[in-house]
Order: sequence, then C-alpha cells, then structure tokens
Amino acid sequence: MVSKSVSILQESAYSADAVSRAAARIREELGAPATFALAFFTPDYLPHLEEFSDIIRVDGHVSELAGCTGSGIISDNIEHENGSGFSLLAIHSPGTTAEFHDIDASIAETADSTGFWKKNIPASESWLLLTDPFDLPPEDFLAGWSHAFPGTPVVGGLASGGESEETVAVFHNGRILTGGIAMGLRGNLKLIPAISQGCRPIGEPLPVTKAEDNIIFSLGSRPAYQALESAFQSLTESERSSAQGNLFAGLAGTEYIDEFRSGDFLIRNIIGADPNSGAVVIAGIPRLGQTLQYQLRDRASADADLRRSLHRALPSPADRIVASALFCCKGRGQDLFGNTNHDAVVVGDVLGHPHLAGFFCNGEFGPIGGKNCVHSYTAACAIFTEASS
Repeated sequence: MVSKSVSILQESAYSADAVSRAAARIREELGAPATFALAFFTPDYLPHLEEFSDIIRVDGHVSELAGCTGSGIISDNIEHENGSGFSLLAIHSPGTTAEFHDIDASIAETADSTGFWKKNIPASESWLLLTDPFDLPPEDFLAGWSHAFPGTPVVGGLASGGESEETVAVFHNGRILTGGIAMGLRGNLKLIPAISQGCRPIGEPLPVTKAEDNIIFSLGSRPAYQALESAFQSLTESERSSAQGNLFAGLAGTEYIDEFRSGDFLIRNIIGADPNSGAVVIAGIPRLGQTLQYQLRDRASADADLRRSLHRALPSPADRIVASALFCCKGRGQDLFGNTNHDAVVVGDVLGHPHLAGFFCNGEFGPIGGKNCVHSYTAACAIFTEASS
C-alpha cells in the first residue's frame, strides 16, 4: 500500500478557523488516519497549544502530533522567517510503526549511566528528535542516546523562538514537555538523513598534536594559529574580505579517507585565537591525532554543499520519496543567502518537490561519518521514503 502525505502552511496569527481548515485538509487528502503529524509554529501560538492540538487531532484524524516552536517556519518551497504562523506535515503510511517517546530532562541526566534508555525504549530503525535547549544539554544527551542505540541515525533540531524559556517549547499531543521528544520509525517508512554544514575546507588537513580541552596549541609541527593564518592567506582577496565571522574548524569524522572533502568534517566555531601563544580555541573537544582542517562558510559553499548532500542521500530508483522534514539553523536563511527560501527551494528541486515541513533551529541533529552530532549553521533534512509498489 502506498503512503500519502500532506503539508500545510499558515502565515498569520493564531486562528481556530485556520487550524480547522488545516485539519480538514489532512483528513481529506490522506483519506485515512495519519500515522503521525509534525507541527512547527511561532511562539505566539503557545497560549493556543491545547486548542490547536485538539482541532488537528480530532478533526484531522491524527492520533500522534508532535512538534515545537521555531523562530521561523518552513513549508514546501517557502521559508517564513518573520511573522506568525504554523507549518504542518502529516503522513499516512500503512505498515509503519511510529512510536513517540517523551524525554524528561530529570531522567536524561542519569539515563545513560543507568542504561535507562536501552531498558525502557525499544530500538528503532531511525530517530527524529526535537529538544528544548533550555532543558537538555544537547551534546551530553545525544551522546547518551547514541550509546543506547548505536548505529541508528538521529535527525532533528533544538526548538527556537525567543530568548526566554517561556517562548520556546517542545510538545506532544497538546502537552509541553520538559526535555524533548523522540520519534522512532520501524517498518515501511524509512528515514534517510541528509546533512549539510555549508562549509568548504581551506588550508591543509593537519593532525592535532597538542591540545588541552578545547584549546589547540599545535597542528602537525605548526602552531594552530599559524595554520589558521596560512589557511586565511590561501583565500582570494574577495573571500578574505568576507571571511570575518565565517571561518570555522573542521574535525574529521574518520581518518580512513584518502582525500578530505566537504561533509567529512564536524564543523565547530572558532572562539578565539592568540598569535602570541599560537593557540586556537574552538567550540569542541578534539582528540590527539584527529585531523583538523579550517573551513570557510559562504553562500556558494553552502549552496553547493546542500545540493551535494541531498544528491548523496537520494534513494535508489526502487524507492519513492514520501515527504521530508527540514531543520535549518537560524543563521541560514536570508542572513546567509541574502534572499528568502533558498534551502527549501533547493530541497524541493533535488528531491522532486515532496511535501515538506520544518523550522529554523537553535541547533541541529544529524549524523556525520556515521556518528550522530549536534550542529550549528546546518541544514539537516529527514527524507521519508518507501519501497515503490
């Protein structure tokens, strides 16, 4: 049996009538109860969460509805970065089990050390993860979750919306969660991750030879600062003029690569650099011997990397794309590309315009080199596929 999907965008302040129309579309276009639905909306919708959820679930025949707030929302080819609204994606997939697991922040603190996740949550073929950045330390949580479910890809994002806890939330069936939610998929519907960090390597790939926590003193036989300066000098004059704030450190996901390229690195911010000591401070902890290569982020690199990542993730001709979910960093969008809708349009063009929903995040989840990671400035796409009938 063939899966169906529907995506809906509303660009306005909360209206019960608009939500009712969305629910009617879900019911009519799917023609059967939804296996699950994802909803992303701007913070001004939070006071109406219970009514919003009740309408979608009852009138739309949706038993499982999860989502979060976003500073901007995404639907099909549109990125709605300013103003109010919501984005919905609902999927009916026969033969698919979608299990939702509420993540309590107080349990998450000790869950990995006690084996709680592995004991209490059944394994899945893939995970879609949404978390509240005010409740869960994302790096620690993801490390514990991935340890419990090794080799299982995680795609998703950290909720955004405002600067205070009151304007950011993750929800499930009308309830705000103090932590996050993980959706596990098994059966007919598959999730393929496509992760684009939007950078290209510059300078030389060099091993970390001296470091303390997140302070790197030397790369190969050179001070880390000297290697950074050399990488900067390798840029063209026009690239140098726009490089401020767009230089990053790339930590290789694996050493078993003959030639490092975009997508082979975990991108981390450069927090500081000292020409006197030769040290570079990054927002990550490198290991001795790990390859590091500096990276440049710009419009052209981000566009090329997104297209490359999506093409790599395309399913075989024996499979069809049912829908997709897109989790974009708040630093992308108009701020990066200078125009609206870039990532959403590229995803649609490469994937063949499946129904899509998403939001602008405080951070993104996705695998790099087979390891689940927390990202920034990234576009993380979950591509839902099934075998062609």
